Amino acid sequence: MDKQAVYDQLKDIKGQLDATLTQFADLQAELTKVFEQNAELEIENQHLRDLLRELQKALPEAPETQQGLSKSRQILEKLYEEGFHVCREFYGTRRKQDEECAFCLEVIYRDQ
Repeated sequence: MDKQAVYDQLKDIKGQLDATLTQFADLQAELTKVFEQNAELEIENQHLRDLLRELQKALPEAPETQQGLSKSRQILEKLYEEGFHVCREFYGTRRKQDEECAFCLEVIYRDQ
């Protein structure tokens, strides 16, 4: 090989190395941003968990109604009365001609 060819190859390799170094620096900067954002989100998440625990301690237990239904079951009962299934098998579908559904009634009124 002549000297010019060797010099040209070294010049090409140097250019490739410079481009790779630039890419590496860009990736490193992006990774640093991701790590910083992740740390901020972890701190925020922990603060929200702490706040949720405090709120749960401050709130009374779910009150029961006269029929003995909790708030969540009252909502299911209301949906059922509006003509929708609340059972696992047909959840969200309309009850045809407001027929009774034993599965829905079991979900709403079980364990009373």
